[in-house]
Amino acid sequence: MNSISLPSADDEIGPRRPGAIYQNVDGRFEVLALIRDPSRAAALLDRASARWAVIVRDTLRPDGQPFPVGSAWTISDYLIRPGKAQSSSGASAFARAA
Repeated sequence: MNSISLPSADDEIGPRRPGAIYQNVDGRFEVLALIRDPSRAAALLDRASARWAVIVRDTLRPDGQPFPVGSAWTISDYLIRPGKAQSSSGASAFARAA
């Protein structure tokens, strides 16, 4: 029986660490927090399941508010500035609106 393995969470997250800035067709984003706790990530992304979430802020918008992202890093994403060492803390940088 053949099994299909999922990409690792690190592969999906790519170089997005707190402090990193990356750009894609949707905007330019500063990473505020990396959430690796699956239950917290699922709640932030409003999904039944998730392995991780990244809290970002669009730096091209003067009124850019933090929001969660769960999309995998692709060749369409471009790292502008590397982030700091990996951290799962810092979720307080984003408070989900009720």
